[in-house]
Amino acid sequence: MTVAETITDPMLGRLIDGRYEVRERVASGGMATVYLALDRRLERLVAVKVMHADLGSETERQEFASRFRREAKASARLTHPGMVRVYDQGTDGDISYLTMEYVDGENLRARFHHESTLPVGEALTIVESVLDALSAAHRKGLVHRDVKPENVLIDEDGRPKLADFGLARAVTEVTATSTGTIMGTVAYLGPELVANGTADSRTDVYATGILLFEALTGRQPFTAPSAIEVAARHVHEDIPAPSTYVPWLPAEIDDLVLALAAREPDKRPADAGAALTMLRQTRAMIDDPTLDRRADPPSGTVPVVDDDTTILDQVPTGSTISLPIGAGMPAFAPIDVEIIDDDPEALEPIQENRRVGLWVGALVTALLVLLGLGAWWYTTQGPGAYTTVPPVAGETSSDARAILESAGLGVVTLSDFSDDVPAGLVVRTDPGAQEQIGKGETVKMVVSKGQRMEVVPNVVGILEADALDLLGDEGFSVGTKDSVYDDGAPEGEILSTSPAAEESVPWNTPIDLVISKGPQPIVVPDVTGLSEERAKNLLDSFAMVVAVEYGRDNTVEKGEVYATDPAPGADSTRTAAITLWVSEGKPWVEVPSFYELEVDVAQARADDLGLVVEWKPYNAFPWTKKEFVADQSIKEGKRVEEGTTITLYYDS
Repeated sequence: MTVAETITDPMLGRLIDGRYEVRERVASGGMATVYLALDRRLERLVAVKVMHADLGSETERQEFASRFRREAKASARLTHPGMVRVYDQGTDGDISYLTMEYVDGENLRARFHHESTLPVGEALTIVESVLDALSAAHRKGLVHRDVKPENVLIDEDGRPKLADFGLARAVTEVTATSTGTIMGTVAYLGPELVANGTADSRTDVYATGILLFEALTGRQPFTAPSAIEVAARHVHEDIPAPSTYVPWLPAEIDDLVLALAAREPDKRPADAGAALTMLRQTRAMIDDPTLDRRADPPSGTVPVVDDDTTILDQVPTGSTISLPIGAGMPAFAPIDVEIIDDDPEALEPIQENRRVGLWVGALVTALLVLLGLGAWWYTTQGPGAYTTVPPVAGETSSDARAILESAGLGVVTLSDFSDDVPAGLVVRTDPGAQEQIGKGETVKMVVSKGQRMEVVPNVVGILEADALDLLGDEGFSVGTKDSVYDDGAPEGEILSTSPAAEESVPWNTPIDLVISKGPQPIVVPDVTGLSEERAKNLLDSFAMVVAVEYGRDNTVEKGEVYATDPAPGADSTRTAAITLWVSEGKPWVEVPSFYELEVDVAQARADDLGLVVEWKPYNAFPWTKKEFVADQSIKEGKRVEEGTTITLYYDS
């Protein structure tokens, strides 16, 4: 860190709240500046977002700080792999800050700068991740309000993460209430937010549709000479179909983008969850060659200038600006700019008498000396004298009070949980150690209540989505998620947690989950030809539910299985139902009348029925010529098993 950088940005090198050591500036926007900092307490790198101090009047800043704290707490309750985690929020002197997960990578805007357009499949994948993260927030009633490429961070592994939940809402609610303006990124503001300052989950869906349009075409749907005109176009015009600029894009992509970014909120998906379902259905209808294809960069694309370069008369693509509520109602409303002269009443100086000037100079010098002496007395001896807050962190409450009171300071004791400081010891003071404070003023001393403990809620036996909601509501994050097959639990049901339910653990302990994948898939074994008992024993080893039906079949012996449902080799699962068909013997045959049939005809008929014929002469003379059947051994109409032998008596 150079001296020039320190002078340019006084935050560099500062220790925020006695904990976060600011190391370098990462990015700066309309509402805040982001720094890379070291969390000395947990010895990890974090991103610290410091809000700009010029967000309005003192009353507005106080109102913003209050709303900002509420939004930060709500954002911290969101636990989703597609979101940048919020760790902490607070104030240190005149700054409000937010600490977040540090994502080592680049944002989506940088990707657009490098590549201009993205392949269709990659664009859909990134937007799918954004919608997945938004859907988790929408289920809890939280709206992002500032979805844009600058807030989509791509980590080193290429995974998108959505940042800045609650920040735009906190700023907008304060400015809209007090000044009638909204804060936002004009290229992505929903028409309803521009027209009347209202926003809900469909406003996030609109911004995501504009983001997808830009990823596919390399441009934004609306441009104009000024921000107010861009906002007005969002209110008064429907966005064009992406195929207007990229003709080979399929109609399904046009339908998706136009639905997400519909001008009327009621024509959009109700929330990010519904939009996510629509996107996945669209992706399933697109072939792989189209998913791998990317649009050519728009004509006239030029290399991107550095962030420090100023472009006159143009609002940067991702900049957060202030707009009057209702700005979109008049088409292309003009902007009044007031130009202020440094000294509008300056005149040509009048030459005065030089001696008079010397007297005036002497008087001014004397007055300055007197003022200086007065200021010295006031700040060192008078009521304005200051003292330094002594360091008391780590001391017991009683010892710390004695130290502070001996320095001539009043003490107010507060208590708070601490992950690192044992109960009864001082965590911090406000103002902090070594800071200047007026003599006799009061210091707030925060004493540790020890680490906050929470009871793990019982989520065993409920589905994963409900379990995640319950854990999040109780303030727990989710650690590892292991999936195993289980015969007794349906797919997605929680089998166990670690730590176990009802166990008291530190509040920030991640809860590991074991989730059921349902019964294990199997291939139905072939049990045909086995006895009923052996078949049942074999299927019991697969925990299958066996039902038995009986019938007759000539392919197996009596008491053996001749068919199953499902059939052998079919896909199934453990614990599934299966029906065995067990043979009671060969099929029944009803004996017909063979009387007076010619021998050849009788033989053919018996063969068709599966009967075995034994021929015998009707009289005592075996050489009698066989011509007609004279009698039969089994009476007509009787049922016998197939393969039964029947004796037919012939006569000439």
